[in-house]
Amino acid sequence: MAQHISPYHAPDFFTDALAKGRHRDIVGGRWEETGNFQMEILIEAGLMPQHHLLDIGAGSLRLGCLAAPYLHVGHYWATDLSGALMRRGYEAEIADKTWLDPKHLIEDGNFNFPGVPDTITHAICFAVFTHLPANHLRRALIQTRARFPALQKLLFTVFLAPDPGASLAPFRQVDGVVTHDTRAPYHMLAEDVLHLARASGFAVTQREMWLPRGQVLFEAAPI
Repeated sequence: MAQHISPYHAPDFFTDALAKGRHRDIVGGRWEETGNFQMEILIEAGLMPQHHLLDIGAGSLRLGCLAAPYLHVGHYWATDLSGALMRRGYEAEIADKTWLDPKHLIEDGNFNFPGVPDTITHAICFAVFTHLPANHLRRALIQTRARFPALQKLLFTVFLAPDPGASLAPFRQVDGVVTHDTRAPYHMLAEDVLHLARASGFAVTQREMWLPRGQVLFEAAPI
């Protein structure tokens, strides 16, 4: 059986999950807890209603259902590998449809951000690189830096292994998730994350806080 880079890339994954009504479950569960946490860290990073937010890997709009009403109308944009998943989130989770134009939900599996305006000031990529190899992080950083000249902050999460030796074997995170170096869910070394971000034109800081499932938050600002 072929091994896909993540479960989300398997054929019919989204079709099957959405048919079973699992639009909340397949983005990791802990819906309210994680969505509220994402809003908290964005506001702490300086997000205000007049800013323009890009939610990369937005899934079924766990963050979007909170961020869209917080921001001025038209200031929330979302991308995801699955357009169908975002549309299901729009239908099921956006209480007032005037908060969000569905044209702001962009299907994008390569971090090309087609159709997203260059007015973006803040971006978040939460629990995405945990399911992708490291070269996807490199691509996302380079593309985000190049595409959005007004960008002030980029927040993203990864799983970390504590040292090079531990990174070669399965590693149990503090919240119980077992991560790997060559299959999902993936872990990286902190020094590799910092190097990729700096080489892509960002000043980057590893934040010391508890995140759901043992993820680690990095905060990056364009140099």
